[in-house]
Amino acid sequence: MVRGMARMARALVEGMSNITVIGGNGYTGAAVVTEALRRGHSVTIVSRSQPDAPLAGARYVTGSALEPAVLDSALEGADAVVMAVSSRAGGPQIAPELASLLVERVGDARLAVVGGFSSLRPAQGAPRFIEAGVAEQYRAEAEAGHGSLEVLKAAPADVDWVFFSPAAKFGAWIPGEPSGSYRLGGEVAILDENGSSTLYAEDLALAILDVIESGEHSREHVSVVS
Repeated sequence: MVRGMARMARALVEGMSNITVIGGNGYTGAAVVTEALRRGHSVTIVSRSQPDAPLAGARYVTGSALEPAVLDSALEGADAVVMAVSSRAGGPQIAPELASLLVERVGDARLAVVGGFSSLRPAQGAPRFIEAGVAEQYRAEAEAGHGSLEVLKAAPADVDWVFFSPAAKFGAWIPGEPSGSYRLGGEVAILDENGSSTLYAEDLALAILDVIESGEHSREHVSVVS
């Protein structure tokens, strides 16, 4: 058993689990925070600025997660860490660098990293979508997300990580409502009859918390759709 699985199991039995969410004010991170608080976890939110309306019961660490002092404060006492930073086109692509820092500093906490759809494969053994080519406007974001997966795959064997790839359609601009459920798969994309898939942040948060709590899928790349 890798370190994070044992620590998270103990924390859940004791009812004292602490979850750090990096990017906790963003689309994905905010949903993870809400779900974690709903389940009774203690939550630390890492973001560059304080929200206008801080959440009751959450601890805030403000600043760049790339700064050692900020990251050390954020990881203190964590049983699990969720990395849900934005890598949108036109912005700084920090995901691989942050993933590297977390691998070095996460200790025995579980590490859940939210990446992108492009790291998935259309079929078993087929090239990943990113290897087949990604549209220019999405390339930087896709490369950053996939870079963080490569960092995790090279991590020491006792680092307990899970990499989540959301559906092809995922983001605050996607119309519709969360389903309140999800489907979990491996690194082969789960697609509908039209060759697409959809995921809402609230449904992804359910999957992330379920996986963190279960201790399953250690050192695996998983996909999630609503």
